[in-house]
Amino acid sequence: MQPKVEARNDREPSSRNFQSSVPSTPLLPKEWSRVKEEYGRIQGFEEVMMAKLISGERHIDVARSLLTFAGKESCGISYKLLLRYLALCVKQDQVTEIYDVYDLMKAKFKSFDTGAYSLFIKGFSQTDRWREAIALLETIKKTVSPSSGNYRDCIKGAVEHGEEQLALKLYKEMLQSELTPCDDTIRSLFNAGGRVHTKSFKNELLCILDYLRDNQIYPGEPLMESIKSWFESIPNESWTGQASSATHNGHCQACGQQLESIHLKPEEYDVLKDVFLNSVIKGPDTFRKTTPQELQDFQEFVNSRPPYDIVVDGLNVAHISPKGVRSQNLLDVVSSLASGGSRVLVLGRRHMLQDSRVWQRRHLDLLQQRADCFFLHNTSEDDPFLLYASLYSGNHCYFLTRDLMRDHKASLPDPQTRRLFFKWQRGHQLIIPFYAPGSKVYLQPTRCYDTILQSTDLSWHVPYDKMGVTRATFEVPETWLCLQKKL
Repeated sequence: MQPKVEARNDREPSSRNFQSSVPSTPLLPKEWSRVKEEYGRIQGFEEVMMAKLISGERHIDVARSLLTFAGKESCGISYKLLLRYLALCVKQDQVTEIYDVYDLMKAKFKSFDTGAYSLFIKGFSQTDRWREAIALLETIKKTVSPSSGNYRDCIKGAVEHGEEQLALKLYKEMLQSELTPCDDTIRSLFNAGGRVHTKSFKNELLCILDYLRDNQIYPGEPLMESIKSWFESIPNESWTGQASSATHNGHCQACGQQLESIHLKPEEYDVLKDVFLNSVIKGPDTFRKTTPQELQDFQEFVNSRPPYDIVVDGLNVAHISPKGVRSQNLLDVVSSLASGGSRVLVLGRRHMLQDSRVWQRRHLDLLQQRADCFFLHNTSEDDPFLLYASLYSGNHCYFLTRDLMRDHKASLPDPQTRRLFFKWQRGHQLIIPFYAPGSKVYLQPTRCYDTILQSTDLSWHVPYDKMGVTRATFEVPETWLCLQKKL
């Protein structure tokens, strides 16, 4: 059958017409040749067409006929074409074809790229040859670091074939490589927990929940359901779970329990303050963030003034809206903060002092009348300065930025300090959820309770992302899983 294609005089097909010519049934080599000729024998025709077959979700038989055609052409079957064919095979779970492509590529090419390895790992992991996926993972390690997706596929393969201990070993190896497991990875382990009822495996799953807590990771709804099912399946323990939410004052609406406070205890705050100042501000990488003189000048500046109530990341706030003049945006926000009597410190960069269209001198003059300002070198990193001023000012001080401060996790020496830092951040970081130039500045209210996975001897409360509900990175979930253990 000859495919219907539209004749063109120019040599390069438009993407619209090229898409319309993608066959839905297999073609003979002479028919593929006609399609290629009709479109000017464009360079890499076979590879481009294979990509179209993938995006158009064509049946594997159509792609196989294209591969046969390419084999008869003078250029032959290229590595790139085989890789795209492999991607289609994996996408459609064509196990036999995956095996055949693997044998062909091993015979034809001396080595693979990471893309091919990743596809073979994914393709093999759910088949009887799943152990070859583990072997391929070991091969990748010799040259590059495997991805979290590589580990996910191997872990899921091990779980599916009853090798839970191997799955746990791979999971721990993944964490040691500082890779973040996705929901699917963790979900497969909790699903395995439904049939592996040993004390050691239970403790491993509880450690995973601790990991979610320590790293402020929110499960999606499918993972939440797996966690709930696992708890309810634990022998000799009567756990029941239900979806819930928190009241304004931090009580679970399902069980009435008070959730953890967002506020650090005085002794916790003192520990965090000392460790942060020593590890982040005065740590070994200080001079990559600033100069010794600038650090000293800033410390003297902050120490010589009364404690601040709010510290503002000037550049970050100035870019809060794509509309309006940046200096005007910053002035409006700071004026609103200072109008209530708060002492405000604005951190900026020296280039902001140069009069320009986006940084108008009159706005900066007014800004310095309404708040203390410190302008860093243009190459200095401002986050450590913002956090220093906030922590030095005391536990009452808030800071305003849209930055999530994740980079500082590695600078803190231990999990306990990291937990304190992120808890302090959640309780002290001000957020402006939306802003239009000239409008009233609205701050998102800070909660009195902590939005983090938490537990007692008889309960677990897990904040999770409900399917179909989107949230910004600075927002937290509104839905909770409430688990209660009956005595």
